[in-house]
Amino acid sequence: MKQSHLFTKTRKEAPSDEEAKNAQLLIRAGFIHKELAGVYSLLPLGKRVYDNICTVIREEMNTIGGVELHLSALQESATYEQSGRWSDEVVDVWFKTHLKNDTELGLGFTHEEPLTRAMTNHISSYRDLPAYPYQIQTKFRNETRAKSGIMRGREFVMKDLYSFSKDQSEHDHFYEQSKTAYMNVYKRLGLGDKTYVTFASGGSFAKYSHEFQTIADIGEDTIYVHAEKGIAINEEVYTDEVLRDLGVTKEELTKQKAVEVGNIFSLGTKFSEAIGLYFTDKEGNKQPVIMGSYGIGPTRVMGLIAELLSDEHGLVWSDQIAPFKVHLISINQDQKATELYDQLTSQGISALFDDRDVRPGQKFADSDLIGIPHRVVISDKSLDAGGLEYKARTNIDSEIISREQIISKLTNR
Repeated sequence: MKQSHLFTKTRKEAPSDEEAKNAQLLIRAGFIHKELAGVYSLLPLGKRVYDNICTVIREEMNTIGGVELHLSALQESATYEQSGRWSDEVVDVWFKTHLKNDTELGLGFTHEEPLTRAMTNHISSYRDLPAYPYQIQTKFRNETRAKSGIMRGREFVMKDLYSFSKDQSEHDHFYEQSKTAYMNVYKRLGLGDKTYVTFASGGSFAKYSHEFQTIADIGEDTIYVHAEKGIAINEEVYTDEVLRDLGVTKEELTKQKAVEVGNIFSLGTKFSEAIGLYFTDKEGNKQPVIMGSYGIGPTRVMGLIAELLSDEHGLVWSDQIAPFKVHLISINQDQKATELYDQLTSQGISALFDDRDVRPGQKFADSDLIGIPHRVVISDKSLDAGGLEYKARTNIDSEIISREQIISKLTNR
């Protein structure tokens, strides 16, 4: 894409009403637009990063048998009344409205109930199980602490997968698979060395649930980490019993602040029994389906990456999720730069071509702020030196290399 065609512009200063570093950087770099507190729109650069994060999540969910669908955001009261979650006293984050015919609707804050109801049309026998549908869809929660940029919003995107199993063994097997898939997601997104499977309260259905917590000074959670075992305990369940169950001692654990980037829960038969999702087993007996819930917030993860993997100059994206792989900058060499841009594009290398008529200093500053992992500058100076100026976003120094070397570097040949 030519940068002159990219309608978004960078800003020198962050909005005065924005406290979170992730929102400050993403707004300044032209990735997001703030609509109101806790509500942000994705601009073209932000949409490309978001899509890349979702691709990683999809690939890992599909690997363990996930099948993608898309459920409606509008929810009627009847299904949630069956589970007891329509009441504002039980769930206080609902956005609700009355239509002119006095029908009351809510904007979905989660989707256990409607998906369970939908599955009554598709599950009736043990032969129909297991099933692992998931979606990547907008959720709405009347969040009172919407001060963390895109990491905690009133409107946000969630990948929510729900497992439907015929017995506890089948459920437990998938539950363990999901742990591995989640850690694979965080490794691919560059957060693997900071993210831990964290033991948390299991609620009514299991002794423990599991969160995925990433170490960060901005974190709202406190966890106790065993680095060698790659596990942690949420402070809310930090008891001697948990320590005994996990075979660790207090002396082996380190207290850390962390951000929750995902969670998985065993749901038992609460929703299947409430909504009437049963199947006939091999012996002909009617049984409730055993369920689980598995969530990751792509926009939340995007915000955390902006917080953690940035520097004093701006954002720093990895090759895996960057909006473009290379930032091509022309300094009075538009013809030769265009030729290189066409060559990169023809070989499937995504490039943002800064063809704007602005000062070189502004181009370089914007490039650092936007954070594309590779930068190539073509100028009189670079040509006189024998080639193109290449610099990785994470490096201080640049080097002069040939066009062929650029292509090889960007295609990992």
